[in-house]
Amino acid sequence: MLAKREIWNYPEGAKVWAGKYRNSHNLLHWHFDCEFISVERGKLEVFCEKKLHTLSEGEALFTDSGQMHYQRALEPDTVLRVIVFESSVFPALETFRLLSPKLAGVYPVAEAYARLLRALKEKKPFFGEEARCIVSELMINVFRGEAVVRRTGGDRTEDAFKRLLEDVEEHYEEYTFSDAVAFMGMSEAYFSRYFKAMTGTTFSQYLNYVRTDAAVRFLQEGRGMTMTEISEACGFSTIRNFNRIFRELTGHSPSRLPEGFVLSEPFSGRSEQAFRPTLLGCELIESCEG
Repeated sequence: MLAKREIWNYPEGAKVWAGKYRNSHNLLHWHFDCEFISVERGKLEVFCEKKLHTLSEGEALFTDSGQMHYQRALEPDTVLRVIVFESSVFPALETFRLLSPKLAGVYPVAEAYARLLRALKEKKPFFGEEARCIVSELMINVFRGEAVVRRTGGDRTEDAFKRLLEDVEEHYEEYTFSDAVAFMGMSEAYFSRYFKAMTGTTFSQYLNYVRTDAAVRFLQEGRGMTMTEISEACGFSTIRNFNRIFRELTGHSPSRLPEGFVLSEPFSGRSEQAFRPTLLGCELIESCEG
């Protein structure tokens, strides 16, 4: 999976967004915004802070600014409440952070979500201030009830890792494991463990996804290239290796790719561009925008 930066568009006059998703499933991504999620119905798996967390009905998780994460529903018709806000809404985040993203306590999330949704939809005078107050009240309860620690400065290794992912995406056709190790300044063994902890996959698997997605785009754009030319342009060592990996990841041979096919792990767009990590099957069923 490729970690990309997601950019949120808030309702005009507010720095808060609220909505519900059914069968939430998205890619590994990150954003400067903070995200508060709680399970209304069903069960959810969330990868955050290098760990997998399982959330059942009534449980919640807070994703801090800059943390890489992804999530997927574990049961049919899982419904998830989502509150997203700029970190400036709760200034204490500049000094403190939660020890664990998954919350141990129970908080009035459903009530706060309902109030937020109403405020953001009705847009009465000073609704932005009202929305920020609702979020601050919820976060105060959470930070009083959970274990918190003082921040010790930015994680330079994680920042370098995000730059590595962008560098690989830009030069995927020639990138190697050794290049990635040198970029991070780690030993091979440590880099392998770090990459798996950060993404939940290996560097080799990640690179195959990126290259296969590029091949899908070449095929869909109809550039008149032969399969051998596409294989070489995307960085595959041999046409046989290209065919094998392409079929494993898409379920189709390159020559029989259905028209309009979308790889289940899309990798389009650089991280400074707007990016929506939501995958097919995930449905936005309620939003403060409509």
